[in-house]
Amino acid sequence: MAKLLYLRDVGPSEVGGFGISSADDLLLVEDIQLVEQVCSVVSVEFDDDSVADFFDQQVDMGRQPEQFARIWIHTHPGASPSPSGTDEETFERCFGGVNWAVMHIIAVEGNTYTRARFNVGPGTERRLRSRVEFDFEFPAADHEAWFIEYCDNVTVDDPFTSRRPFAESYDSDWWEQAPSAADRWSDSLLEAVS
Repeated sequence: MAKLLYLRDVGPSEVGGFGISSADDLLLVEDIQLVEQVCSVVSVEFDDDSVADFFDQQVDMGRQPEQFARIWIHTHPGASPSPSGTDEETFERCFGGVNWAVMHIIAVEGNTYTRARFNVGPGTERRLRSRVEFDFEFPAADHEAWFIEYCDNVTVDDPFTSRRPFAESYDSDWWEQAPSAADRWSDSLLEAVS
């Protein structure tokens, strides 16, 4: 959750990734992994080659697709976590052919929307409640690594300028500018758990 909140707040746009789950509990997300993407304030578009590379890496690490390719996580830069028409179309197009999938959205004020879709048998969908599970070990926050992952993968599609990698928004002292996002992140974490 700490990484997701950080990624939500570090840039001006939506951002998306894949939840990496525990082999013992497929709904227990242990990490979020970004892939190359073009983002705006209303959309996230993953690069197909980057997704394929991510899938190959995960298989090479011994993970099953159910652990890394079924939970789509993305952010909304506004207060509402409700899925947009584009979100619904993406969820159907990209996850409609698998046995099950989950869409999780977190908005700026910490509001969340989570829905599971089951595509086997008669098929069904169900809203899920999400929560932070504090009973499990988790790695320490690594803002610098998360920021680098963000810069390496996110291209911002700004209608007032041309598309550009997020890192180009920053001057040579980019890491000195990141703590403001970390401050917003820590405030959001406190709101989310209170």
